[in-house]
Amino acid sequence: WNGEDDLIELGRRIHALGLHYGINDADLGDRLYVDHPKSLTPQIAPIDQIDLELGEGDRRIMELREILELAAVERAASRITSQQLQELEGVYAGYTGDDDESYARYTAENRTFHCAIAQATGNQELTEMLGHLHDRLARFMVLRHAGETMNLSHARIVDALRARKADEACRAMRDELTETHEIVLERVIQEQGDYWSLGRLKG
Repeated sequence: WNGEDDLIELGRRIHALGLHYGINDADLGDRLYVDHPKSLTPQIAPIDQIDLELGEGDRRIMELREILELAAVERAASRITSQQLQELEGVYAGYTGDDDESYARYTAENRTFHCAIAQATGNQELTEMLGHLHDRLARFMVLRHAGETMNLSHARIVDALRARKADEACRAMRDELTETHEIVLERVIQEQGDYWSLGRLKG
């Protein structure tokens, strides 16, 4: 503990990430909500109430998430312990349907899984940053509808980590992230087809 208020520290981290990756106030608009970390109680909105607007800031944050996820899994491959591997395998509680409550749980379990990989690197800053990004993108993760398949993609990552094969772990992680991004984008296009143009998508 460094004696600083958690909210001040969080603000500094967000500012530093913005400077490093070129994310500014215009990119974020009114889509970044920050509260005191100790008072947060994550809530996932019902699927039919999710804001499907995908701005440039959201896409940059997705790109930032991919950078950090790949860095985490590559580093974790040489550091993760047997106990941590067992914990990763126990995160997913199984498929229970496509209702809002189940998808809230899937989203929370997905966050726990990815943050646990970052935790295995021994870098607490990386773990916390990934946690914040997962919270920021939670509304999009719900759209993936991966309740039945999430365990398979996670198992592939765990198998690669157990084998200490960083390349395979990165490949499995990248495949999961790519699939998520493609599904989210497809859903947004379906809901807001008139708004999106081919030129904007290529940007």
